[in-house]
Amino acid sequence: MRRFIAILGGMLLSASSSVSASSPVTAEIENHLIWTEGQMAELQQLVDARASEGLENCNITDFSQPNSATDPYRRSRLATIAANELMMAYLEGCSPASARANWRIRSDDRDIDTQQLLLKALVRNDLTAYFDALRPRNPQYQALRTAYIAENDAEKRAILAINMERWRWMPLVMGPKYLLVNAASFEVTLWENDEKRKTWPVIVGKTGTPTPVFDTVVSGVILNPWWEIPTSIVAEGIGSMVRNNPAAARRKGYVLEGGRYRQRPGPGNALGQMKLVMPNPYSIYLHDTPNKNRFSETVRTFSHGCVRVGGAIDLDKTLLEGVATSDKIDQILASRKTTKLLMEKPIPIYIAYFTAEGAEDGSVRYFPDVYKRDRLELAQSEPTTPCAA
Repeated sequence: MRRFIAILGGMLLSASSSVSASSPVTAEIENHLIWTEGQMAELQQLVDARASEGLENCNITDFSQPNSATDPYRRSRLATIAANELMMAYLEGCSPASARANWRIRSDDRDIDTQQLLLKALVRNDLTAYFDALRPRNPQYQALRTAYIAENDAEKRAILAINMERWRWMPLVMGPKYLLVNAASFEVTLWENDEKRKTWPVIVGKTGTPTPVFDTVVSGVILNPWWEIPTSIVAEGIGSMVRNNPAAARRKGYVLEGGRYRQRPGPGNALGQMKLVMPNPYSIYLHDTPNKNRFSETVRTFSHGCVRVGGAIDLDKTLLEGVATSDKIDQILASRKTTKLLMEKPIPIYIAYFTAEGAEDGSVRYFPDVYKRDRLELAQSEPTTPCAA
């Protein structure tokens, strides 16, 4: 809730400070909120307009039933229920929990006290402004929403609706600065104050080892990294090379140390010249690659799950602004000495999947559903393999 208050700023002071003893909303306040006819009409308009958010399949309580002598506050009570349902639909969507089982981006939006927000909205007599504030803040959502309202093609409308829903699964407050990887568009973008600052191409996991959806925090960069080779990759041939052809293994930088297979820093290292410091339970990282030729391909699903970045050193230098100069980073890279540099301030990173997004010219870009997730059958188990080139 505290994070959400920051969005609305002065709109969300404590509820009690704005409710006067004479306000009609205070009547029977311990049991329910009292609505005026005008407020109920405004709520009905919002309920009717939910289709413009791609929420037409959300069930909202009917509050049209009249009051009665035995239930004089029936309409207000039902309107409160309906408003809370619609608020949560704006925040979290209406898909079943199974649809987002593999969407592992954390969000505390469901913990927002919608009842307090509703009280404030009624006191200020402006429901619409409060519902507007519950929409995803990233401009991509508004671009999809605008396209959805105007789109007549049923297939495209379905794709737009699915991606609007995914934005509702993102945290409402993503941070003033963050990285967003879209595995479907094969891009990573640095966002600042809800504006794109820079975008880099990426390579993501193969269809058999898809890049998972999750979030974590980036705190720094490792230049000239060692590659800790996952067991599954060792079994594919590296282990036998180290055992049976040590000379060839040395040329490639492979070593066995303390029972661990590793690859030395160097031009042939599978992680290239850098990887981001971004701890996560999936052993998935953004990193460089020695194989630059595949960034020219349109569909870039070639990794075991990790995210290879085209222009990785430029990404490093961008994230390390204020910490290390471009020349200093070049010197470290030339030394081939493994060096960890921390950013001035850690930032969130979201590894997501959007098959439609707004373009700078106002149109919508559609991307191939390489992981077949648009059917919202995300409850189906997806394999995750530790990072490898």
